[in-house]
Amino acid sequence: MANQLFIAGQWRDAEGGATFDVENPATGETLATVADASVADGAAALDAAVDAQAAWARTAPRDRGEILRRAYELITERTDELAEQMTAEMGKPVSESKAEIAYGAEFFRWFAEEAVRITGRYAIAPNGATRLVTLKQPVGPCLMITPWNFPLAMGTRKIGPAIAAGCTMVVKPAALTPLSMLSLTEILQEAGLPDGVLNVVTTTHTGEVMEPIIRDPRLRKLTFTGSTEVGRTLIEQSAEGVLRVSMELGGNAPFVVFDDADLDKAVDGAMLAKMRNIGEACTAANRFIVHESLAEEFSTRFAERMARAEVGPLVEAKQRDKVAELVEDAKQHGATVLTGGEVPDGPGYFYPPTVLTNVPREARVWREEIFGPVAPIFTFRTEDEAFEMANDTEYGLVSYAFTESYARAIRAYERLETGMVGINQGVVSNPAAPFGGLKASGFGREGGDEGIEEYLETKYVGLAP
Repeated sequence: MANQLFIAGQWRDAEGGATFDVENPATGETLATVADASVADGAAALDAAVDAQAAWARTAPRDRGEILRRAYELITERTDELAEQMTAEMGKPVSESKAEIAYGAEFFRWFAEEAVRITGRYAIAPNGATRLVTLKQPVGPCLMITPWNFPLAMGTRKIGPAIAAGCTMVVKPAALTPLSMLSLTEILQEAGLPDGVLNVVTTTHTGEVMEPIIRDPRLRKLTFTGSTEVGRTLIEQSAEGVLRVSMELGGNAPFVVFDDADLDKAVDGAMLAKMRNIGEACTAANRFIVHESLAEEFSTRFAERMARAEVGPLVEAKQRDKVAELVEDAKQHGATVLTGGEVPDGPGYFYPPTVLTNVPREARVWREEIFGPVAPIFTFRTEDEAFEMANDTEYGLVSYAFTESYARAIRAYERLETGMVGINQGVVSNPAAPFGGLKASGFGREGGDEGIEEYLETKYVGLAP
C-alpha cells in the first residue's frame, strides 16, 4: 500500500517530502509513516477534482454504479487483510474490524444500485400553459473530512453516494487512522474509478490545509463527521461560498429502560449500544436512564457482562486520559464503581469496561460525550421524567428505548428528540436507512434513499408546449 497522497490518479509525496507517523495504540509503537500534505498539496487535490468534474458528471449512471459494485466485491474479498490493518491503526478487536468492513462495503453495494435510480419528474402546470420538468444533477466537487473511529465506513458512507451522483471529491482522513482510507483508495483505483474523481490528502495540519479548500469558490459541498466544536467552525467557513453542507457531529445518546422492559433484551442491547467500537462511537449509549424498580438488577447484570468483555485499546493517550478524567469526576460527585474505573498498568491505551451507579446529573458524564467503555446509570420514576432526562442535552443523534408496550414505544420514538431511535435494539446503523441527527448533532443524512440527495441539486425547467 502506498502511504502517499493520491492526486489526479497518481500517488505522490507531500510537498518537501513531509511525513508523519501512525501509531499502534496497543503498543505505542510506530506502525507506518504517511505523507503530510501542505496547503499547496490541498490546492492540487482540489484542482484535480475540478478538472475531472465535467467528464465524471457525464458518465453513464450504470458505469458509475458498476465501479461501486466492483469496489464492494474487492473490499469483501480482502476483508481479512483490511481488518488486520484497521485493528493495528485503530485498536478495535479484529472481529469488530471485520464487522465494520462488512458494514462499510455495504454502502458501496447500496449506492451502486441507487446510481441508476436518480429521477426527475414531468408535470403539466395547473393552468395548462406550460410543462414543468425537474431533473437532478451532481452538486459538484466535494470536500470530505472523515473521523478516526470508523476509518473505512465513514469514508464509504460519503464516497459511495458521491460516486453514484457524479461528484468528484477531495477526502481528508483522520491523521490517527489514515491507512484504511489509503487502502480503500487503491481498491477504487483498481475498480476503475477515473483519475481525479477521488483525491486523498493526509495531513496533520487539518485547519491550515482544509480552510483554503473550503473557501475556494470552485468547491460546492462540504461533509464532515466529527466533533460539534469543529463542525461549528467548518460551518462558519462554508458560509462564504454558500456551500451545501452535511454534518454528522457529536452525540450524548440516552438508553432508556422502562419498568416493563424485558431485562434480557435490555442488557443485551446495552452491551451492543455501549461497547460497539469500544464505546468510541457517536452512536454509543452515553447515559443509561433506568426505571428505579429495575435499576439494581439491571446494573448488576450489566456490570457482570461488562466485566467479562474483551476490549482493545482506545485510540490514543489523550482519549484514554479523557475517559479516566470523566470517571474520576463522577466518583468525586459520589458515583459508585461496580466494575472497572482504573487505568491499568502496561503499554498501550487501554481502559477497562466500567459501570457507574448513583451518578448525579451534576457529573460531567451527564453532559459530555464519553467516547469510551464507561456506562453511567441514572434512575427515573415516571415516563415524563424519563423523556425529560433523555432530551436534556444539546445533542440529538440517536436514542434507545426498551419497553414491551407497543403504545409506549410509539410515545418514545415520537417524543425522543433524536434523528434516530432504536426500540428494543442496541444498534440502529444500516446502509439502507438515513443516518443523521438533530440539534447540535448536525444535519443532513447518510445512507438510505435520502443519502444520495445530499449530492444532487434539483433543476426546474419551464417548457412551453
